[in-house]
Amino acid sequence: MQSAPVQTASAAPTAPASPETPPPRVVPRPNASGGARLALIVDDCGQWIDTERGFVALDVPLTMSVLPDVHYTSTIAREAADAGKGVMLHLPMETQSGLDPGPGKVTTEMSDAQIESQVEDDLAQVPLAGGVNNHEGSKGSSDPRLMRDVIGVLVKRGDLFFVDSRTSQDSVGEQTAQAAGVPTAARDVFLDNQATVAYTEAQLRAAAAIAQRNGSAIAIGHPRPTTLAAVRAMIPELRAAGIQFVLARDLVTATSQ
Repeated sequence: MQSAPVQTASAAPTAPASPETPPPRVVPRPNASGGARLALIVDDCGQWIDTERGFVALDVPLTMSVLPDVHYTSTIAREAADAGKGVMLHLPMETQSGLDPGPGKVTTEMSDAQIESQVEDDLAQVPLAGGVNNHEGSKGSSDPRLMRDVIGVLVKRGDLFFVDSRTSQDSVGEQTAQAAGVPTAARDVFLDNQATVAYTEAQLRAAAAIAQRNGSAIAIGHPRPTTLAAVRAMIPELRAAGIQFVLARDLVTATSQ
């Protein structure tokens, strides 16, 4: 999968359509691979259990990326797995801004052994995880040594994939995983840089357009009521347009072959 331009919370958001002009709907488009697969990942899980349970209850495949060492880490991972949803470890990584990404973080000041030990500890917090993506990490994911250490743990495990959240245009996560032979892909669209239903619906349409053009896309959102409402509302439209919802694991392993 080709990496998309980075979208961050500071990026200029797409303006929602005016109330007087209904937004364009997603329409089927042919693509070279003959399919249009969309993997939805819900980041930051383990903190807002009611909204997270709303995502788990949706009747489409999606993946819950769970933070280590937060209040509902084990609960939401287990409930998601029991419902047939995907589970990932949302690995906290160092930021450029100095913002604390939370417990379980890996930083560039750590030694190789410390990074590896922390990743192992974080994975132990989410034993049902089939893969990993970075939480924050604009600095950590751009550091080649740190990423080699992180991916090295996945290599040792032998059964995990990596999704580069692309919180920085300088991220080396995807290329490091590729070089190590770990199944990998990168985020194409962030769904909720603005916490409004209209904005997230527009971003879902953008993700669907990428999937229709390239065959697949990864969209990342968060456990916000507006994001849940937008995804729930858009499922019929996306399905009607031929979008196939898939687990992140299935998309990544297919595109990495």
